[in-house]
Amino acid sequence: MFQQLPSAEICQRARLSRDARFDGLFFTGVFSTGIYCRPICPATAPKEENVRYFASALAAAAAGLRPCLRCRPESAPGSSPWRGTATTLTRAMALIDAGALNATDEHTSEQAQTQAQAMEALAGRVGVGSRYLRKLFCEHLGMSPKAFGDYRRLLLAKALLHQTSLPITDVAFAAGFGSVRRFNEVFRERLALTPSAIRAASKVKDAGIRLNLSFRPPYDFMQLRAFFMARAIPGAEWFSNDAGEACYGRTLRVAGDAGWFEACLQAGKNALAVTIYPGGRVSALSQWLAEIKRVLDVDANLSLIHEHIQAPMPDGVVLNTMTLPGAGSFFEAACRAVLGQQVSLAQATRLLGLLTDETSDEVELGGRRCRVFPTAEQVASATLESLKMPGSRKKALLEMAALFSRSPQPDDAALLGVKGIGPWTVSYARMRGLSDPDILLAGDLVVKQKLKAMGWAKAPDTLMGQVSPWGSYLTLALWHTDL
Repeated sequence: MFQQLPSAEICQRARLSRDARFDGLFFTGVFSTGIYCRPICPATAPKEENVRYFASALAAAAAGLRPCLRCRPESAPGSSPWRGTATTLTRAMALIDAGALNATDEHTSEQAQTQAQAMEALAGRVGVGSRYLRKLFCEHLGMSPKAFGDYRRLLLAKALLHQTSLPITDVAFAAGFGSVRRFNEVFRERLALTPSAIRAASKVKDAGIRLNLSFRPPYDFMQLRAFFMARAIPGAEWFSNDAGEACYGRTLRVAGDAGWFEACLQAGKNALAVTIYPGGRVSALSQWLAEIKRVLDVDANLSLIHEHIQAPMPDGVVLNTMTLPGAGSFFEAACRAVLGQQVSLAQATRLLGLLTDETSDEVELGGRRCRVFPTAEQVASATLESLKMPGSRKKALLEMAALFSRSPQPDDAALLGVKGIGPWTVSYARMRGLSDPDILLAGDLVVKQKLKAMGWAKAPDTLMGQVSPWGSYLTLALWHTDL
């Protein structure tokens, strides 16, 4: 099964107590009203005989239910990225969320051809045929990839109507619809409401794009912020907003355009308030949201992850499990790994700042003076004169940048072919740059010391098998657990 639904007894207790740990892990369908809700919905709890539980919002929608206007299911945190064995489907869903099928929803013959091409491209990216991919979607979700894309765009558009003051036309294109006509059509079909009716009920007056991203306890934003702060690139990352409040902000390059986001913890809520400047191109918003969620790891089910990686630990060892901090890109993470070889964290961070200063100019983005981490092409053509480190490491950095300039996501074999890059460097880059959840850095000095202290020094492969698919979380926990 693609995603396991908790038992009816657990679901009942969770919804009646409004337990935020289950937010996004199941949805309550209320057939007496025709809506579906999050477990934390503030409305009066319906009678048990009138409800049915669903593993996903999509399953509830497929049963003919509409999203609740009070708890807004589109704002629920996503479920764990490892929801079973259907990893191909998981990857395809993530790519659709990031816009792989956006703007292919018109009914003209030209648009139909574009949609077919987008579908073939999506199937190729996950390594299967388009017919088989459609079969996976129908078997596990009860809908086609196109219907899934429509519904995901619908939920994003609904969130934008509720939470931002973007003009309705901009909302349509920001959510990935190919036309306002199709946008209105999907709203009428799925919600029996118009976009203007939802906007009329919204009380948001602020300008710009500001969305709430929910998370499940025990997500620790301040611990994540401290991790970023210790490794920050001056000018490209910041930790206080204009009001002086603690935040995490940084520049990113998404879909070829530079922009930034800023996240602040919402007091009394399990959510982050995220302000986004998507490089002036609002149509790439879905890709921006996918990257922001990856960097902040807001969809992590930390309770489940902690229980899983804690199980093989010796008595008396309690892991400090934290979220997986994402780097700005795979290339940035690879640069961090190369610059961090055989030096302290402080030295590596200083070198990273010098690299950014030498290869990229300060720019103004959305009213903010800032820096953007350089592209692979910029680094590949640099002299690296400002970096005080061995020539062999400079050469490795330049060769690696040249490799990334030819392919934005080179495979492990290609990276290992660069002299001076070993397994630790590649694994670290995958862990932070691609947010691969299953990287146990058994060769890392600190990790080796912790494993030795716990008696796992001679059996890291056995431990890796026991904590999979969350090896990256164990790596982070070992870095931050005092034995």
